[in-house]
Amino acid sequence: MKRMEKAKLEIIQWIEENRESVIQFVQELVSIPSDNPPGDCYEIAQHIEKRLKEFEFADIQFLEVDPKEVEANGMIRAANVVATTQFGDGSGNSIALNAHGDVVAPGMGWTQDPYGGQIVDGKIYGRGAAVSKSDIATYTFAVMALRKFAADLSGEVALAFTFDEEAGGNIGPKWLLDHQYIKPDMAIAAGFTYSIVNAHNGCLHLEVKLKGKSAHAAAPHTGNDALEAMTGVLQTIYHYRDSLQAIKSNIPGIDHPSIVVGLISGGINTNVVPDQCTIRLDRRLIPEEDGAKVEAEIRSLIQEKVKEYEGIEVEITQILLAHNFGPTPEDTELIKTLGHNWRELMDGELMIDGVPLYTDARHFSQAGIPTVLFGAGPRTLLEANGHRADEHVRVEDLIKATKIVAITLYDLLKK
Repeated sequence: MKRMEKAKLEIIQWIEENRESVIQFVQELVSIPSDNPPGDCYEIAQHIEKRLKEFEFADIQFLEVDPKEVEANGMIRAANVVATTQFGDGSGNSIALNAHGDVVAPGMGWTQDPYGGQIVDGKIYGRGAAVSKSDIATYTFAVMALRKFAADLSGEVALAFTFDEEAGGNIGPKWLLDHQYIKPDMAIAAGFTYSIVNAHNGCLHLEVKLKGKSAHAAAPHTGNDALEAMTGVLQTIYHYRDSLQAIKSNIPGIDHPSIVVGLISGGINTNVVPDQCTIRLDRRLIPEEDGAKVEAEIRSLIQEKVKEYEGIEVEITQILLAHNFGPTPEDTELIKTLGHNWRELMDGELMIDGVPLYTDARHFSQAGIPTVLFGAGPRTLLEANGHRADEHVRVEDLIKATKIVAITLYDLLKK
């Protein structure tokens, strides 16, 4: 801080003076239900558009997605909000700041109102407080903090607020990139305050349906038991799961691949041989893996096992393939600049690492855009109860992240 130039110190001071407005914006966003599923995120998108206008952003686009595309992605209504701020002649870096406003449903076990946004012991509670409504506020106020120094800057920053992360991001970030509503040279996506994330896992979801032949329970030999065959398939999957521990990633923060069977259904009644059984599985892909090859391997394992059961047919359907991301090289301008400013304002050692979850950041990376995850958040999702009861974000992390993003933007845009 002692060696920091005057402009950056003033940016930091402006954010400190406006900290209550940053907090209030997070509380407003938490108070608006945006559970996905069911996926009606129109109200929160409208509120963000309204607030950006009140914050005096000039170039705001409220971009409605075609209802057929929305339905195809398992949602009800969706629109994306983009606010682009140009500095100087716009010839410098073009930077996208992407956060999502859709959230998982609150679930059980809350001790605070999941839509209340109450502050308790320095933490803002509510669904989406950490993932990632706080980042919408962080990015918004980081850009606002630059206005006093606009004459010293050149380039543009696009606030890209999307609402389908929980459904895969195809009608959010990917849609914006495909339609060229944003054309960034680099991107910062919703993340954590205590590390710069430069890689994450991918994810493959498969549905496996076994079809047999029903029969009366008094004469089971006249049927073909789909549930029995699925039991064999499950044993094969769990044996395969154990073998994954030997496959290690070279990226700090990421260990080995995993597989979970998350859903199972089947049968007609207690006294009937099941003619059908279905499971859905989640296979996490480390960044070094190829999703298509992994899918082919799993399909082969299941198909070979099913051959052991007479009269059983198998259908395997891909539900989701979220590609892995990174690693973004640590010597990129984005990471070096962000890392320098992190060290100016934070204590301890900066970690640049990967995470085992998957995010919308992959859409930017797939488009060839240097990308990191950084924002208002804890050291881990578990610490903030992300996707769990009593999700929260520490107020100090929110403010620190806003300051770090703001002075990083200043450096990246400075003439």
